[in-house]
Amino acid sequence: MGWLRDETGLDKCAANYVPLSPLSHLARAAKVFTNHEALVYGDFRLTYAQYHARVSQLASALQMSGVNPGDVVATLLPNIPAQAEAHFGVPACGAVLNTINIRLDVDTIAYIFDHGEAKVVLCDSQFLPVCMQAIELMEGEAPLVVEVPDTQAGVPEIGEQIDYETFLEAGDPNFEWILPEDEWESISLNYTSGTTGRPKGVVCHHRGAYLMTTGTPITWRMTLHPRYLTIVPLFHCNGWNHTWMMPSLGGTVVCCRDITAEAIYKAIADEGVTHFGGAPIVLNLLVNAKDTDRRDFDHTVEVFTAGAPPAPATLAAIGDLGFNVQQVYGLTETYGHVTECLWNKDWDALSAEDQAVIKARQGVAFPQMEDITVMSDDMQQVPMDGATQGEIVIRGNSVMKGYLKNPKATAKAFKGGYFHSEDIAIQHPDGSMQIADRAKDIIISGGENISSVEVEGALMGHPDVMLCAIVAMPDDKWGEVPCAFVELKEGRDEDEAALIAFTRERLAGFKCPKKVVFGELPKTSTGKIQKFELRKTFG
Repeated sequence: MGWLRDETGLDKCAANYVPLSPLSHLARAAKVFTNHEALVYGDFRLTYAQYHARVSQLASALQMSGVNPGDVVATLLPNIPAQAEAHFGVPACGAVLNTINIRLDVDTIAYIFDHGEAKVVLCDSQFLPVCMQAIELMEGEAPLVVEVPDTQAGVPEIGEQIDYETFLEAGDPNFEWILPEDEWESISLNYTSGTTGRPKGVVCHHRGAYLMTTGTPITWRMTLHPRYLTIVPLFHCNGWNHTWMMPSLGGTVVCCRDITAEAIYKAIADEGVTHFGGAPIVLNLLVNAKDTDRRDFDHTVEVFTAGAPPAPATLAAIGDLGFNVQQVYGLTETYGHVTECLWNKDWDALSAEDQAVIKARQGVAFPQMEDITVMSDDMQQVPMDGATQGEIVIRGNSVMKGYLKNPKATAKAFKGGYFHSEDIAIQHPDGSMQIADRAKDIIISGGENISSVEVEGALMGHPDVMLCAIVAMPDDKWGEVPCAFVELKEGRDEDEAALIAFTRERLAGFKCPKKVVFGELPKTSTGKIQKFELRKTFG
């Protein structure tokens, strides 16, 4: 028996084992990068020392307001400093961060408040009316609401709730953080649309988030002091974990509330932004920007794009503007991006058009992931021939703990020892993956996931509708938008505008159909609507 079999005296202790958590990055940065700029939003500027102190105050104030370890603290915030501070301050008091999509309808927000059992909500003044309406619809105990006014953007304070700065002032800047005793402890709860109308709660742990923050800089070839622009909403997979990552590099987070071409070009030119992530719609925004919105800059900006496969033409066009775009892929269940289109120097000799086609691939696994590949229904590796289809399956530490209060869905997602993405793809001889279709009927519009079942449910409530089906329709701006195919009840008149207006009363605007096609729907012998036939309408 080798000596390593005898583990006597080789135990874990405080000196040799610390549970992994991205909180460690900010604690270190406050010491190592004390006076370096950490957070920027217009005239609002924080050094790492100030950032750490405000995060500590937030953690302290939350604890004083009755938040205990394991409780949920929700946010309804755009990409403003309070949202970045919450990413550290909420887990620093042992709580779980639930960043909610600010574009959701009132009913869904109420469901999330109830399902996640939020104890406190940090809410931007613009979304406070929606927040309070959602609380009125709740079945459980109402959370404490903290209003976050945005003076930089001219969003006035309503003043009915305690404001964020007053809430912070009550906290202790020297508060001792409650770090996880076990890195498996939950750090965030994010809701994602599934094949049912109600969103599922994805629970993530400290270990997975930490490893995302170490794998991403390798893939993005990052060095010290990058300047990152928050285009990816921090309510999307916690902004792909980039806010948690930046302190490890002494980087600067530049907040961007409203995503416009003018704002992006201005941030690059005036703030020296070096990196950002965004859906293909952001690339289109930059390519098609008016001359008056453009600004000159003298450095290459590194861009991660994900959410929907970008058009090769878009990738080819944006490369000439000073942006180096890299396609990545992931899901809420994987903390965001976990594959990359890793570039091969042999491709440098290809034409720009051929390079753009390759850049549209979802690629290969990030360094921190164990295995990501394409498998058949019986969990066998598909031939890597660039033609055979299968499902993208994922294994690694940056995979969710599971779905909150939904063990059946969790077991299904983890069947066979891999997370099942339900995305159908082919795999090329070099191992890189490329999505061919989506097994789920989820429409990805500007990086937002839309459940077709949810939209269908709303539309079926109209008295004139007999049957309906929602499918993705290609859109130059958003990538995909919902299109409704409607079979009317006998004797009812076709009124596209009325049906769209009906859904707008019940759903967030981005979920509503942008077009309605009337006629009898194709069905199977058992009456199931054949969506694949409807998709042929768009080629």
